Amino acid sequence: MRRSRTRTNKMLRYTIENMTCGHCVATVTKAVHGLDPSAAVRADVAGRSLEIDTGATSEVVSAAIAAAGYRVTPV
Repeated sequence: MRRSRTRTNKMLRYTIENMTCGHCVATVTKAVHGLDPSAAVRADVAGRSLEIDTGATSEVVSAAIAAAGYRVTPV
């Protein structure tokens, strides 16, 4: 009998103070996809907010975004 792996995703929400353009969104998305290639990333540049549907932990995602050069605050 074959077992399927079930992955538990969660919605993470952040404020990214210095995310000001499409290039910033692409950079942050690349950082997130480096951790979880199947993560769904939704960004609002005007609101400087980010929503990520991922199986990764908030701490790991925050660290990856910060390493990409962005000030990240979990909401």
